[in-house]
Amino acid sequence: MTFPEIDRVTIDPEIMGGKPCIRGMRVTVGMITGLVASGTSFAEILELYPYLEDADVRAALTYATWLTEERHLSLVGV
Repeated sequence: MTFPEIDRVTIDPEIMGGKPCIRGMRVTVGMITGLVASGTSFAEILELYPYLEDADVRAALTYATWLTEERHLSLVGV
């Protein structure tokens, strides 16, 4: 399964220390997911950050969900 909306998530070491951001802006996936987790609606997020689009909020949630499904392998002792 592919998630084309994840293309809105960018990672650039020069922006927010390389944290996943939305479309190269200084808006992190973590900031958006934190707002949603605290009960902020999509409409409220878009009102707070008018330069974001509905698809940006969905991309952040999709990316965060995708990350939870990834496996991280420890290289200690290898």
